Amino acid sequence: MPDLNSAPELVNDIVDHMIGAFTFDLGRYLIAAGALSLLLWFFGKWSDARRIQSRRAGIADYKREFLSSMRTVLVFGLTTITTVLLEAAGWISVMTTEIVWPLFAIQLAAMIVAHDAYFYWMHRWLHNKTMFRFSHLHHHKSRTPTPWAAYSFSSFEAMAEAAFVPIYLFAFSIAFGGMYPFAIFLFLAHMIIRNVMGHAGIELFPAGWTRGPLGWITTTTHHDLHHSQGNSNFGLYFTWWDRMMGTEHPEYEQRFNAIAKPIRMNVRAASNISIAAFASLALATTVQWI
Repeated sequence: MPDLNSAPELVNDIVDHMIGAFTFDLGRYLIAAGALSLLLWFFGKWSDARRIQSRRAGIADYKREFLSSMRTVLVFGLTTITTVLLEAAGWISVMTTEIVWPLFAIQLAAMIVAHDAYFYWMHRWLHNKTMFRFSHLHHHKSRTPTPWAAYSFSSFEAMAEAAFVPIYLFAFSIAFGGMYPFAIFLFLAHMIIRNVMGHAGIELFPAGWTRGPLGWITTTTHHDLHHSQGNSNFGLYFTWWDRMMGTEHPEYEQRFNAIAKPIRMNVRAASNISIAAFASLALATTVQWI
């Protein structure tokens, strides 16, 4: 842990962190968005049958999404300097002991659930009339989103998105003494994978998903409706908050069922492609840890 009284060491830690954060965030964005785009192109016939909107994103949309995502990567690097400063002050700590897997699973699940709650309420705030015009409107320029829209934020929204990690690690360290680094990594991998899936524009989840035992996990249609309709479906990973607060689109399940019908393939084949999409993204993103 760096000493606050040693300014040169702290500066070096900040520089190293910025380089690492930039490399990691850029890498996970390019890998996840690129892998999913390639997969959707490869399974073109299946993708066209499950396209959620009739409108297609144009070159200008892709360009805007990519360039603003590059800005987001820079903002993420700057914002997360807070993590270094909090660690230097002894307020954030990581567990370097051998992993106890049940505890690891609890840490990972807790961070994902907490982030979903944070995102829902932050997202609702950004849809306040003033905040929407000031910040969130930029993301909604992707009315027909693509995987490359995953990081397409204004600078302010990027800071609000990035703030969750240092806030959560601070609170968790104070309450429980720190997290395993690999749990943090898997959380970040899960976050970008679910993000690009939500912006895919193609329904990736198998038919019947919303009526199944995991129907509380959001689908691509769930977030796509948010982009096309604008005032519903604020959740990121789960439908819990939208259902509790009455902000789920009333036609969500109907729209999903209309899109997620297997076309010229049985349910098992459609499910296998959906699973392949998630597995490919998970494998590609995990390369960064190795």
